[in-house]
Amino acid sequence: MIALSILAWAATAAAENPVIVTGHPWAPFISPMGEPFRARTSQEDALARWFRQADRNGDGAIDQSEMQADADRFFVLLDTDHNGEIDPVELNQYELEVAPEIQTAMKTMRGPGAKKERKREGIDDMLGLTGALQGAARYGLLNIPEPVAAADTDYNRGISLSEFKLAAAKRFELLDTKRTGKLTLQGLQSIREAQLTAKRRPGDDDSRVGNGLPTAN
Repeated sequence: MIALSILAWAATAAAENPVIVTGHPWAPFISPMGEPFRARTSQEDALARWFRQADRNGDGAIDQSEMQADADRFFVLLDTDHNGEIDPVELNQYELEVAPEIQTAMKTMRGPGAKKERKREGIDDMLGLTGALQGAARYGLLNIPEPVAAADTDYNRGISLSEFKLAAAKRFELLDTKRTGKLTLQGLQSIREAQLTAKRRPGDDDSRVGNGLPTAN
């Protein structure tokens, strides 16, 4: 009788407090400036969707001016009070609502068709103590965990449009590894593949990005 009573109580508690689990079968793509693009089908390449958006003249390549124009567009979305600066409140909104996947404590999601790994992602992985990618770096092209905050070059806790566009120019240079002045979809897909498959250890140099922060020069 006692066992039955416990089971009945547990069933009632579960009914009153149901556990709702939301699944994500694929991971987002985080653009170089931090904008999330989530696949709408299991076959869609979110990186390709961002690329087509940034390639304004449709010539199959993104140049530096197009990269900065795309940054300008995203800046307007983040600057919700339209005062010309992404302030700490808007930055917090970006991290919690616009791109919550970049949070350090959030586990890495698998890409389309990716198999579940046997290894569990522990706290050391999340904090980067094992050489694992952190934040937005897990879903993008550059090793920059928080792409929007990283554009704050004067460290005044606000990001101006000029700082954001400067960051876009610097990140374009990082991605333009062949110095052609153009980024192609095939080239960016190769960078992403290398990003996801690279074996890293704590303290390893990352030739793609350095510290991720643009300079004022």
